[in-house]
Amino acid sequence: MAIRLEKTFLPLDADHLHRVKGQLGVYELADNDGQTLYIGFAGGRSPFGLRGELDGQLERRGPGLRFRAEVNMQYTSRYRELLMAYVSDHGELPPDNQQDPTLHKLGRL
Repeated sequence: MAIRLEKTFLPLDADHLHRVKGQLGVYELADNDGQTLYIGFAGGRSPFGLRGELDGQLERRGPGLRFRAEVNMQYTSRYRELLMAYVSDHGELPPDNQQDPTLHKLGRL
C-alpha cells in the first residue's frame, strides 16, 4: 500500500456515492483541479461508514467536489498517515483540516 491515496478522484454526487459501501476507512475531498481540501475518515461511530460520511459532506458542501476513498480497518492510523504525508508535501494541513484542534500533535513522516 502506498502512503498517499492514489485512486482516481470521482465526482461527489449521488450517482457515484451509490456505489460506496458502509465500511470503515478514509477519504479525501478535492476541488475540480484535484487540489485536496479535506482528509477525513469513517470510524466506528460513523453511521453508514464511508457512505454516510461522504453523503454528509455532499449535503454540507454541495456539488462540485471530487472524492476518493479507501476501506481500511485501521482508519485512525491511516487518517493520520495521510495527513502527515500531506504536510510533508505541502508544509501545512489541507485547508479544511486546519481548524481541527486535535491535529496539533500530528507527527511527521
